[in-house]
Amino acid sequence: MKSWDVIIIGGGIIGLSLSMALRKRGASVLVVERGEPGREASSAAGGMLVDCPFETPTALQSLASASASMYPEFVRELEIESGMKIDLRDQGTILFSSAAHVSHPAFESEARIPAPLAEFEPALADVNRPAFYLKERSVDPRALAPAALKAARRLGVDVSSGEEVIAVNLSDGHVTGVTTQKTSFLAPKVVNCAGAWSGQIAPHAFPTRPVKGQMLCLVSASRRLKHVIRAPEVYAIPRSDGRIIVGTTVEEVGFDKRTDVAAIQRLRAAAIAMVPELRNAKILEDWAGLRPGTPDGLPILGATSTPGYYVATGHFRDGILLAPITAQVMTAVIEGKNPEHDLALFSATRFSS
Repeated sequence: MKSWDVIIIGGGIIGLSLSMALRKRGASVLVVERGEPGREASSAAGGMLVDCPFETPTALQSLASASASMYPEFVRELEIESGMKIDLRDQGTILFSSAAHVSHPAFESEARIPAPLAEFEPALADVNRPAFYLKERSVDPRALAPAALKAARRLGVDVSSGEEVIAVNLSDGHVTGVTTQKTSFLAPKVVNCAGAWSGQIAPHAFPTRPVKGQMLCLVSASRRLKHVIRAPEVYAIPRSDGRIIVGTTVEEVGFDKRTDVAAIQRLRAAAIAMVPELRNAKILEDWAGLRPGTPDGLPILGATSTPGYYVATGHFRDGILLAPITAQVMTAVIEGKNPEHDLALFSATRFSS
């Protein structure tokens, strides 16, 4: 029976990015995905690469900043390897802030809009509230995830779709592979990258949970919006092809991915209040995704107490952003090396009673 060096449970952007990093280091890798790779939280995300200190948890700041800086090269390599185009934009973000943002020290010397707001982003409504400019990037996850899947396959990563892993197999306390609802696969190392489903796989009950986010896509004939617009009540993310992504809700409703008309209309109304021209934009589609949340809002990264079993999950709203750095640090951990970033704060042991 065939075996691999590493099995990765979960074919989202985290699992795919890690699979490529391990494959480049010479490991044979199998990705086992319960559905279709890249179609859960990864494709449902907005793609804002947010790493600003007043919105990122302090414990996560180092990883977030490092990953954001890796993104241009990360995307370039994916485009070369996959032959696909990924929409990475660097026009930045206009942030309509809360009182907490305004009082943050970063605003004393940074984040000032370099021109009158009406000139800098003419599509915006005439609003009387603090606004700031952040030099952030954004990426289209619906281009990123398929490119990552194609790149992984071209690098020689094996992918098994429609296989829900129900258990990690052990022998004498060491990992030997995984069991799915249909079959089993062999490997001495397994990484749980199953997102919101991570806690459902024996033998470890990682405290991840699904956090629903509803979104919609608008198509505007004018295509005037240049910057990402973000406010406490809504965000609008322009794509280079004229689409505008509007989000999002944060709902604790289990594994329910249904959208509801009232929530979608509230998001649309909030977007129109910020960008009036969207009143005439058509709703192309709406959807919901399930982010993998944890009790403290931080990801779970590193080795577990079971030899050969590793975890990279719980990225909540930062899965797209943290994919490059997660692949880097987890590759080091799996190879038995010290990663460049201290992962102590993200260890699964922090939830042990």
